[in-house]
Amino acid sequence: MALYSAGVEYGVHCLLFLTDEKGDAREASVRTLAELQGVPAELLAKVFTRLAKANLVVATEGVRGGFRLARPADEITVLDIVRAIDGEKEIFKCRNVRQRCAVFETHCPEPDWESFGPCSIHAIMIQAQQRMEEALAQQTILDIVRRIARKTPPEYGEQVLKWIS
Repeated sequence: MALYSAGVEYGVHCLLFLTDEKGDAREASVRTLAELQGVPAELLAKVFTRLAKANLVVATEGVRGGFRLARPADEITVLDIVRAIDGEKEIFKCRNVRQRCAVFETHCPEPDWESFGPCSIHAIMIQAQQRMEEALAQQTILDIVRRIARKTPPEYGEQVLKWIS
């Protein structure tokens, strides 16, 4: 089971389509982005509601209205997107197994050393989450767009722009 929802993946892809490798913003409608990615427009509408609420995108007015980035692409991190769409998620929930150890049944309450400080397993999981979030916070939309631009032929970018237009 994935930690983050499919909405996070769709959201990241959408924000990638809203900028180019120079960091210049584009605008597009939810319907256009849904068609481009082959996903339901209703799902992307919910994703964009959350992205807008987190001030990552803003709606554009007019007949061809849609969305554009609310900030420069080099200021929007993958962690920003994850938190906007899925909220803050813990990768681990400590069940306090150590406090139910059968050995301690004869010692009520548990000995002080048993419950002193955080659970060693939980401490490892907290550290893992911190490192994962640091990695996500270090990657911006512009970083990813530039990485994609280095490996795709120029025609791909032209086709995306034509599709969006």
